[in-house]
Amino acid sequence: MAKRRKNPFVQRHLRYPLEALGLKIAIVLLRSLSVERASDLCGWLGRSIGPRLGITHRAEGNLARAFPDMPRAERDRIVRDMWDNLGRVVGEYAHLQAIAAADSGRVDCVGLEHIDPLRHGKAPGILVSGHLANWEILPAVATREGLAMTNIVREPNNPLVRGTLAALRGFAAGQSIPKGPEGAKRAVKVLQNDGVLGLLIDQKMNQGIAVPFFGQPAKTAPAVAQLALRFRCPIYPARVERLGPARFRLTCYPPLALPDSGDRQADVLQVMTALNEMLEGWIRARPAEWFWLHRRWPKDRRPAL
Repeated sequence: MAKRRKNPFVQRHLRYPLEALGLKIAIVLLRSLSVERASDLCGWLGRSIGPRLGITHRAEGNLARAFPDMPRAERDRIVRDMWDNLGRVVGEYAHLQAIAAADSGRVDCVGLEHIDPLRHGKAPGILVSGHLANWEILPAVATREGLAMTNIVREPNNPLVRGTLAALRGFAAGQSIPKGPEGAKRAVKVLQNDGVLGLLIDQKMNQGIAVPFFGQPAKTAPAVAQLALRFRCPIYPARVERLGPARFRLTCYPPLALPDSGDRQADVLQVMTALNEMLEGWIRARPAEWFWLHRRWPKDRRPAL
């Protein structure tokens, strides 16, 4: 069956304004609650509604692919807890800056000394992470710590909510650039000017390279490795873990060693393989905190549930 084409007029003049209004109302309501209550409420909504949505089948399939020997009941629990975490992320958006504030006591930071070289703008660098726990904690804490990081983000389809989301994240003007060809050009300029890039590296890219992920080839964006090798700038992994409602641990790791074999393609594959292995280890340790709704592997290799 052919997909129904969207009406541009309805989308621009009805759907987009209603979505923007709904977002602003939700922010007001969530900010009327304490941080914990906002997180708990949206976590409850997430685990109550999310497992009933059709897209949950994708999460179930991805889990079966990643953990083929895991009992079905355990996968169901992980899916439910994933929706709980996603709901909490939504509830915490309205309080993001308060959560990340230095005096909030809500983010335990480990290894910040590793990124000290990036604070002074004397050399380029790249911070990488994944959609784990509340992934917005990393850029929020980086800003708090005086790190002028430019974040590569997927812009929402609705242009009327972009400014609101940027404000919630604490992004100043020019502190984020969209994914895509134009964003790639701007990312190069950031590194040329000894800036710092921040991006999440766990999503599928159809034009990417095949890199092992949970023992299976997954199309992976090679831009991180390409940029790091081009500018010989360090890649710093950073991991966010949830410790409770609006409570997190942010761990910054030493920079990844960059190969220099003379074979650029082989070096790119080596870097991305190391990053995927790192992400896989984090996900295995806390599977309910990853965004299993991504279409991470080819459609034609779905295992039986």
